[in-house]
Amino acid sequence: MRDVKVLSVMIRRRYREGASIAVVARELGVSKTTVQRHVPMQERRDAAAAARQRHRNRAEEPYEKALRTQVVRLYGSGMPQHRVAATLGISVEAVVARLEPGQRRSRQEAARLADEQHGRILPHDEIITRYLEGATMAQLGRLYGVHPSTIRRRIPDDLIRSGGSTPQPRTRSRRVLVDEEVRRRYLAGESTYTLAREFNVSTPTIPERIPDADWHGRPPRGVPTPPSFAQPRAEGSRMVLPLSDEEILARYRAGQSATAIGREAGVGCRTILRRIPEAERRTHLQAQRLNRPAPDVGADTIRALRARGLSWEAIAAEIGLSAKTVRARA
Repeated sequence: MRDVKVLSVMIRRRYREGASIAVVARELGVSKTTVQRHVPMQERRDAAAAARQRHRNRAEEPYEKALRTQVVRLYGSGMPQHRVAATLGISVEAVVARLEPGQRRSRQEAARLADEQHGRILPHDEIITRYLEGATMAQLGRLYGVHPSTIRRRIPDDLIRSGGSTPQPRTRSRRVLVDEEVRRRYLAGESTYTLAREFNVSTPTIPERIPDADWHGRPPRGVPTPPSFAQPRAEGSRMVLPLSDEEILARYRAGQSATAIGREAGVGCRTILRRIPEAERRTHLQAQRLNRPAPDVGADTIRALRARGLSWEAIAAEIGLSAKTVRARA
C-alpha cells in the first residue's frame, strides 16, 4: 500500500512539473493508463495546454538549446533564412520557428542585406555590358543565379529598355472556301457539319457563306426569335441523307449506335434519332450494355489472367480493353 501511495505522489509531482503522461509513464516504468488513474481529472491539462507544455519541455532540451543558438547566431550574422536552413540541415519553417518575432528581419531589411551581399559578388560592369548587348534580365538572372529583379537593380534607369516591341496582332488568314460550291451543296441537302468537316473549318463558318434567304438553320444573331409553335415540317425542307430511313432503322436494330450511323452519314446523332420511331429507341442503360466492349470478360477471367503473371497492360492488349477498364472490372 505504501508503494502505491509513493508512486501516486511521484506521478502527480512529475505531472505538475510539466512532464506529459507518456514521459511520466516512461520514467517510472508504468503504463499511461496507470498514470492517468493517479492524476485527478481536475488537474489534467487540455489538448492545447498539453501542446504548449510539450513545446516548452522540448525547448529546454540540450539539443534544442544548441540548435536555437546556432540559428540565432547565423541569422544574426546576415545569412538569409534559406542559407541558415541549408547550413544546419533543417527546413526554413524550422528556422523561422526558432526565431523570436523581434529577431526576424523585415522584407525591406532582407532585400537591402541581399543587395549588399550580391553587390560583393555580382560584376556590375559585366552585367551592364551583357544587357546592352541584348541579354534579357531573366537570362542574366539564370546566368548569375539571382532573381531578375536583382539584375534590374544593377542597371541604371536610363539604360533600361522598354518593355519590348509591341506584338503586332496576328491576322488570321481566311480559309479558302468556294462560296458557290458551299451554297450548292448545302441546298442539295448536305449539313453544315459535313461541309465544315470536309473544308476543314469550324461549323459556324459555313453559315457565313450562305445567304440568309437560303439558310434554313438558326436565325442570324440580333434578330429576335419568334415564339415556337408546333408546326409540321415541310417535306421539301427535310434533310436528304445518303442513307434511307429503312436502312438507318435496320442498322439501328442490328445494334449499331446512332452516333456511329451519324458518323457514316455525316450528321449528328440527333438527326439519326429523329428518323427512328420513338418505340424503337433504346434507353441509356440498354445502349450502354449493348455498346460495352468485351461484355463476356468479367472479374473471374481477369483474375485468372493475373494469376498467370500477366500485367494489367498485357491483359488489356489481349482482350482489347484499356488498362483502366481492366482494373475497374477486376
